[in-house]
Amino acid sequence: MPPAPAATPNDRLPARGGLGLKPAYFPTILEQGPDVGFFEVHAENYFVAGGPMHHFLGRIRERYALSLHGVGLSIGGEGPLDRAHLAALQRLLDRYQPQAFSEHLAWSSHGGHFFNDLLPLPYTNATLQRVCAHIDQVQHTLGRRLLLENPSTYVEFAASTWDEADFITEVVRRTDCGLLLDVNNAYVSCTNHGRDAHAYLARLPLHAVGEIHLAGFAEDVDAAGARLLIDTHGAPVDDAVWALYRYALRHTGPVATLIERDQHLPAFAVLLAEAHAADAWLAEAAAQAPMRAEVV
Repeated sequence: MPPAPAATPNDRLPARGGLGLKPAYFPTILEQGPDVGFFEVHAENYFVAGGPMHHFLGRIRERYALSLHGVGLSIGGEGPLDRAHLAALQRLLDRYQPQAFSEHLAWSSHGGHFFNDLLPLPYTNATLQRVCAHIDQVQHTLGRRLLLENPSTYVEFAASTWDEADFITEVVRRTDCGLLLDVNNAYVSCTNHGRDAHAYLARLPLHAVGEIHLAGFAEDVDAAGARLLIDTHGAPVDDAVWALYRYALRHTGPVATLIERDQHLPAFAVLLAEAHAADAWLAEAAAQAPMRAEVV
């Protein structure tokens, strides 16, 4: 297949803090016109042909940049991609012309059954070939570059023969897709598996980052009494995640950054303050020469 279409300046999200677009905030956004870089929506929430969700998204899209985030394509699934799902994505992309489109390195369907979760993959050569084939198909069908999100995980597979960072790097190299760097996912996974999150980030293809996600997590303990982090998107961004984000920006330069909150939604002003906190760190990164060399 041909390489993924290259992004032009008009296709890129602004290097600002952005927010997930929730129906509870529609009136506030339209009435107040808040200073926010962009909004992001979950694609599958807009697969219907019409209705109030499209009414409000259309009005907001007139004023703001947009990122479309898929959660159900099952890029890592063993079966073929759902052509009806791809067609629905194509219609949505054509309708709203978002500056970015992303999906997860995960699977969520098998044998005609759909699961309300983003499930982890064994990192093997067979998985690598399948994921790359699926990404090639998505990019060819949709005519745009996909940003692939690094996952949050709680288990690992004994069958894996690739390290996750190396696996993602090879996927990006083979498909020319981009990377959606979820800093919270990186922190959650590395904490759960006893790894250094800074070292993990340093081995990712940071030159390919087209968007960054920040979110909050919940904390528990596993059966052995070890610390267990759960990616809930239900709390403010943790200080440790902010610190890891600042580390990432030293190597990516300023990149569009989303504050994710899907549960326990606070007042809009609370999330806007987090987006503006990201703006401050992005401004600092823009004022400094980006460090794109390999981390030592």
